[in-house]
Amino acid sequence: MQSTTTVQPVSAQTPVADDLGIDRAFLLQLAQVPFFALGFVLLAFLSHVTWGAIAGEGARNFGPIVVLCAGMVLAAVIDGWAFKVPNWLTLSLVLSGWIIGLLHTCGVAIDAGVGGIGASLLCTVIGFAMLFPLLAIIGMGQGDVKMLMGFGAWIGAFFGGRDAVEILVWAFCLGAIVGGIFGLIMMVCRRKFSKNLSNFKEIFVDLRVMATMGPAAANQRATARRSSWDRLPYGIPLCIGFLGYLIFRGMQGTL
Repeated sequence: MQSTTTVQPVSAQTPVADDLGIDRAFLLQLAQVPFFALGFVLLAFLSHVTWGAIAGEGARNFGPIVVLCAGMVLAAVIDGWAFKVPNWLTLSLVLSGWIIGLLHTCGVAIDAGVGGIGASLLCTVIGFAMLFPLLAIIGMGQGDVKMLMGFGAWIGAFFGGRDAVEILVWAFCLGAIVGGIFGLIMMVCRRKFSKNLSNFKEIFVDLRVMATMGPAAANQRATARRSSWDRLPYGIPLCIGFLGYLIFRGMQGTL
């Protein structure tokens, strides 16, 4: 008897992978990251030149921060539309922030930034650390975490040292507050108070499990009830927090 083999069609939603299970689409995005990163660095320089031409040489030049804010807004828009922030954007922001910091450290003044590669790396790590607990319990998407890391990389490279860390932490706190308000509005609109309150309590249990049994155990526990969660594009409140705090500091004259 002749055996037959049925070939299942590949869904358009299924990423193509090689024999090692490596997602080719992800590798393609990684290959694009250096080019997008260099593009962001070029935009930072051009924005610096444009700002200087308009405002004059006496005022401090925040041209690169305009580019960073535009990147954050783009990430928030994509997150609100697709509930996912793409790697080509977030990783490019991280890498370009490191490049700008490295250029400052090497004495290449492409803008008015005073931070170096050390401050850029430090703020990147702090950005990751602040969202790692929520990432471990699937309360936050990887794109949102990388979005905060990209913001930290640029803030560290531009402001440097203590100022950069302070801006990063307070901007994140403001974003967290805005996210909480968004969550409450969603609860009111969808009228799922009991379910959302139960999920909120379970998050604290997940964090306790992570502290006592490790991230893997917390992740497994959170995954079991993920289908009952209401999705929130957290890139939007993060963006509001970032831009809102920068505007507040600018109005106070403390940037």
